[in-house]
Amino acid sequence: MYQAVAAGAEPEYKPTKFKVRVLLVDDQLLVVEAVRRMLADQADIEFHFVTDPNQALDCAQRLQPTVILQDLVMPGVDGFDLIRRYREQQNSAHVPVIVLSAKDEPKLKAHGFAVGANDYLVKLPDRLELLARVRYHSGAYISRLQRDEAFKFLRESQKQLAEANIELQKLAALDSLTGIANRRRFDETLAHEWQRGQRERRPLSLLLCDIDCFKLYNDTFGHLAGDLCLKKAAAVMTACLKRPADLAARYGGEEFAIVLPDTDAAGARQLADECIRNLADLAIDNPRSDHGVVTMSIGVATFVPSVDASPADLIAGADKALYGAKGDGRNRAVSAVE
Repeated sequence: MYQAVAAGAEPEYKPTKFKVRVLLVDDQLLVVEAVRRMLADQADIEFHFVTDPNQALDCAQRLQPTVILQDLVMPGVDGFDLIRRYREQQNSAHVPVIVLSAKDEPKLKAHGFAVGANDYLVKLPDRLELLARVRYHSGAYISRLQRDEAFKFLRESQKQLAEANIELQKLAALDSLTGIANRRRFDETLAHEWQRGQRERRPLSLLLCDIDCFKLYNDTFGHLAGDLCLKKAAAVMTACLKRPADLAARYGGEEFAIVLPDTDAAGARQLADECIRNLADLAIDNPRSDHGVVTMSIGVATFVPSVDASPADLIAGADKALYGAKGDGRNRAVSAVE
């Protein structure tokens, strides 16, 4: 139907080439043989038959014909009832049915159309007429199959496109080095949570985190080690988060930010202390630091958002507290209220 292609390329749609497949349901072998001969020299037509009407439905489900030639008078089975049963099955509901009847009666024709037949021929019909009817109805049915196939392909393509767009949005919101949220995502989240906190009158806390003496670490061990250090710090902060709404982001350089919706000052300070402790516990060697290992300082600020303040005020409060933590000897958290 269609083929998968490399990422970034559009999938190519190739319609399935359906073959004309005829199923004759008739208990008379003479009729079966006559119809077989009429179709025998047509290379594009497959001919199948069943003489036991009780097997007709199963045969139709298995063969998936493009047209059914249906006798009306058969032992133990009413041809009209069999047509109704075709229409009740999903796989044969739309398969064209041409009635083959020994009687040319308007009432029978009308009843045949009423129960779901598509055409009516008096047997045995002229060969050219039979071929024309078979090709006409099969062609219409194949067009329907190809249309349904194309719609399915389109739906799947749209689904794949939507999924790809979601992945692109996720990638656009991530820091390429650490894999956590980037500054853009941080700004969007902080603005959103500020508005929500303002509506609900709930506290919003922000942690601004800075790796202590990071320039000295880079100068000592090189940028590759520095990148690895930032990744480990990001992992520590992410592991300390408790709820899906909490967000850790790379704020810039060796600075990180943690947004904590619906979190009071005490809860924010507790998480800050945990981040500091867990990073120190990694014991990443930094001989040029006063503490001998990589540490971080954190500024904590908590606001109940209101129209009289803004996210910038929250950031300023956390930044001032971070400056205080650095001045007090690093490897510690300071809250804006202190």
